Amino acid sequence: MTASPFSLAVELDGVGAHPGGSHGLDAHELLSPSRLAAGVRAAERAGFTAATFADSPLSSGIDAIQRASFAAPQTSALGLIPVAHSVYSEPFHVATQLATVDFASYGRAGWIVGVDADPRIAVEYGREAVGPEHATAVATDAVEVARRLWDSWEDDAVIRDATTWRYLDRAKVHYIDFEGASFSVKGPSIIPRPPQGQLPVFADASSGVVGDVALVTSSAEATVAAARESGAALVWLELEVALDHAGLPGAERVDRLDGVTPWAREGFGRYVGDAAGLVDLLTELAGQFDGVRMHPAVLAEDLEELGRAVLPELRRLGVHTPPVVGSTLRESIGLPASVNRYASKASA
Repeated sequence: MTASPFSLAVELDGVGAHPGGSHGLDAHELLSPSRLAAGVRAAERAGFTAATFADSPLSSGIDAIQRASFAAPQTSALGLIPVAHSVYSEPFHVATQLATVDFASYGRAGWIVGVDADPRIAVEYGREAVGPEHATAVATDAVEVARRLWDSWEDDAVIRDATTWRYLDRAKVHYIDFEGASFSVKGPSIIPRPPQGQLPVFADASSGVVGDVALVTSSAEATVAAARESGAALVWLELEVALDHAGLPGAERVDRLDGVTPWAREGFGRYVGDAAGLVDLLTELAGQFDGVRMHPAVLAEDLEELGRAVLPELRRLGVHTPPVVGSTLRESIGLPASVNRYASKASA
C-alpha cells in the first residue's frame, strides 16, 4: 500500500466510455440536468472519492466547469474535478471559475488540465493554433498563474469591519505579476482565496504538465517511477471497466456494443469481467498507485455494479475509504493543507 489513502474516481461524461452505449439515445437527454444529478448522487452513494467531468470546446454542450458547479449542491462529500482547457483559454478566467466551483462545493473541487493544441479549438477561441511543445509551455504557465491567483488573497484578507466600512485588508491582497513567454497576468484575483487555498491539479503524465496528481495509462514500473520523479505528489491510473451485469458477462456486453461501434483502445488499461475480479485487481493496484480513475463502459450499468459489488467489498477489506462529509478534496486524496505563498512572505 502507498502512504496516501487509495482514491477511487469515476468519469461521468456522457453515457459512458463505450461509444456504442449512446446508440439510440436522445442527445438532449444525455445532457439533461436530471441525468447529471442522478450520476453524481449514485457516485457519492457508491463511496467514490471523486467524479470527473470530461470536456471538449468543440462540442455544443454545457462545459465541464458548469457541470461541476451544478453537481456541487447535489452532493456533500464527493470530489468534483472538471477538465478545463488551458492552451487557448484565458488563464485568469479559468482560475476564478475553478475557485467558484470550490466555493460552491465547500472545498471539493479539483482541476484536470486540458492540454490540447487542436487547431479547431484555436478557432473556437479566436486564437492562432500552436504546436504541441508550445501548448505544453502555455498550459504550464496557466497552472502557475492559477496557483498564484488562488494565493493572491490571504486567508484573512476579508475583514468585513462595519465600524470602518472596510470589507477587506488591502495589504493582504497581492499582485501576482506573472510574466510568461506568451502572456502576462498582473492580478490579483477578483474573488477571495478558495476554501482549499490551492485546488488539487491533475494532469496527464504524458502532457508534460506537472500537477499534484499525475494520471498515467500504464502500470509499468518505469511509467509510474517517471510520474513520481516529475514532481507529482500522487499517481493515479486510468482504467476502463466493463462488468458482468444483469446476467450478461462483461465480455458479451462489450461484444454487443462493439457491434454498434467498436471500442477503440485509447491507451488506458481495460478490465472486462466480474466484480470479484475487479476487487482483486484494485486491491493489487492499491499497492502501486495512490488512486484509480475508472471509465465505465456504460454508466447506467457499470456504475450500478461498482456501487453494489465492488466498492462495498473494497471498503470491507480496508482497501478504500469513502470521503467524509465536510472534508476537502485535498484531505480526501491525501494532499497536505496548502500554505499561502504571500502570507509566508508577509510574516517573514
